[in-house]
Amino acid sequence: MVTAVPVAISARGQRVDDGSGPAGGDRPTEPQVMPVDGPLVDRFGRVHDDLRISVTDRCNLRCVYCMPDEGMTFLPHSSLLTFDEIERIARVAKALGVSSIRLTGGEPLVRKGLTDLVARLGSIGLEDLSLTTNGMLLGTAAGPLAAAGLTRVNISCDTLRAERFGLLRRRGDLGTVLHAMDVAEDAGLSPIKVNVVLLRGDNDDEILDFAAFARKSGRIVRFIEFMPLDAQGAWRRDRLVPGQEVLTRIGEVYPLEPSDDHDGSAPAERFRFVDGHGEIGLISSVTQPFCAGCNRLRLTADGAIRNCLFNDDEHSVRHLLRSGGSDDQLALLLRRAVWAKLPGHGINEPGFLRPTRSMSMIGG
Repeated sequence: MVTAVPVAISARGQRVDDGSGPAGGDRPTEPQVMPVDGPLVDRFGRVHDDLRISVTDRCNLRCVYCMPDEGMTFLPHSSLLTFDEIERIARVAKALGVSSIRLTGGEPLVRKGLTDLVARLGSIGLEDLSLTTNGMLLGTAAGPLAAAGLTRVNISCDTLRAERFGLLRRRGDLGTVLHAMDVAEDAGLSPIKVNVVLLRGDNDDEILDFAAFARKSGRIVRFIEFMPLDAQGAWRRDRLVPGQEVLTRIGEVYPLEPSDDHDGSAPAERFRFVDGHGEIGLISSVTQPFCAGCNRLRLTADGAIRNCLFNDDEHSVRHLLRSGGSDDQLALLLRRAVWAKLPGHGINEPGFLRPTRSMSMIGG
């Protein structure tokens, strides 16, 4: 059972745990004792069964809310987890109750041989194996990925205007992404979720266009608030468009109602159109944090476990694996990472410090 908790703790500086010492550092601790069996649970009763695995920090686009056009420094290949290492971590996580894995980046499809990794993970017996992609390489990859065991995809698309696509993403083209959505659906990778990061003054005039797109296509359009995770450090609160504003603007034209299928641990609030023509989602990470129901754990491309996007505490599974660590030690490290999780990300607290790693370096 997930326990509701207040969101009142801010992030702190980075600390890397290699699994050899006690978890928690100098953070305040609760009187409970960390369980060494059962599911991955934290001190606030949240069970973690969703693992996000970043396979690369590289990307073939340079979206304005994520990366600068030039000047990014990427990880050397030797720092990336191998597919053998990723599979091993996934199997241990599965034994601890993880039932859902999503592959992320950067852009995961720029990692060579990704279909092989999907096949390996697909053999584990997960309930859900998905992928978040910008869609540029998905058109040719969708069929093989589905055959390998991928169940669905989330596709980023921040504009429906071809001339604006290049301004927001700096590379690529809208037609390729829209075609990829069609190919993915034909391959059975559905339901397609379309992720839209809204930036005030750049694409918020397309909110109703995306609502109409959701109604016509049957795809789930999810509006995401701009978060302080851009590599260039240019995030400003006045650039984000609150989820409540999106809901109001769409509802004035296309009446909405809460979806009966909402999962309390999912990041998106789901709303369906009253006339039955599709649905939208709102991911309001900044204005309406959903930390109380968070069930997610993240593995970065270079092998660091993070229990929150906005907390720089990291636990190095790569160090453990490459120094001969056992599966039991790996399981204990995962438990320590989850047990150390704070009640909330603290974005709205005075002492909040933005993460030292950007979104492309952490994995979405």
